[in-house]
Amino acid sequence: MRYEGPIYRPPSEADSLLVQVTTGCPHNRCSFCMVYKKGPYYRVRPATEVIEDLETARAQFGSQVRTIFFPAGNTLAAPTKTLEAILVAARRLFPEAYRLTVYGSARYILDKGEVDLRRLAQAGLNRVHVGLESGHDGILAAIRKGADRSEQIRAGRMLKEAGVENSTYVMLGIGGQGLSSSHALETAAALNDIEPDYVRLRTFVPKEGTPLLRKVQTGEFIMAGPHTILGETRILVENMRAAVRLRSDHYTNYINLSGELPHDKDRMLACIDDALKRPESTFRPFFIGRE
Repeated sequence: MRYEGPIYRPPSEADSLLVQVTTGCPHNRCSFCMVYKKGPYYRVRPATEVIEDLETARAQFGSQVRTIFFPAGNTLAAPTKTLEAILVAARRLFPEAYRLTVYGSARYILDKGEVDLRRLAQAGLNRVHVGLESGHDGILAAIRKGADRSEQIRAGRMLKEAGVENSTYVMLGIGGQGLSSSHALETAAALNDIEPDYVRLRTFVPKEGTPLLRKVQTGEFIMAGPHTILGETRILVENMRAAVRLRSDHYTNYINLSGELPHDKDRMLACIDDALKRPESTFRPFFIGRE
């Protein structure tokens, strides 16, 4: 198995076989992200190399593999023909695997288009992990996400139409103190239009070497505290109508919410209300991320 550069995967892929298809990120401009700011540059590995790694993994792990995640950032941006060959090989080598997944942001989902997404679904792609972050156009522009609200919604709907599961990520606190409520309201509205299979919550933590950390340090960006973040979460959950599985499976979050919406909405709101009764000093302290 061969790896180059930092290898990240979602917490939900903790038990997955990791087989690298790309290095770096083709966008690499998000102001909150430090992962590839120092390289490596975006590159797509030849399908023959990746298939060799799959063959090595088969020899090593055999039928133990049930899920496979293909790093790195925005692997979906790789040529459809390359991804198709890799997915077909993965299905052949690991017939026991029930899920093949990648990262893919809205811009690259739209670039693929529904025809190519259907090709990838037929080849074996089950799920794409998508960083929505926010449904607020001003925030999306400020963090240089590379797609506006309407594009995020179109991309999410395109995955649904292609039959690919959508695991969407929302970043609590990314609007700062001032935009907390509008961030939550507009993100809930966007999610209602997208109807993703999963919504996964993350709380903004400024990272070393990022433009957004510099804004925090100069006071241009005012961080939202624990109670504001919890209030933001409450607005988000209260205003979501789509049938989704909500998870907050990440170390950055102040509480762990998990349930099915709308069925578990009242229980989750009660959990948030209980947390809001706690002093802010009882939650994790502010920190700067280093990875």
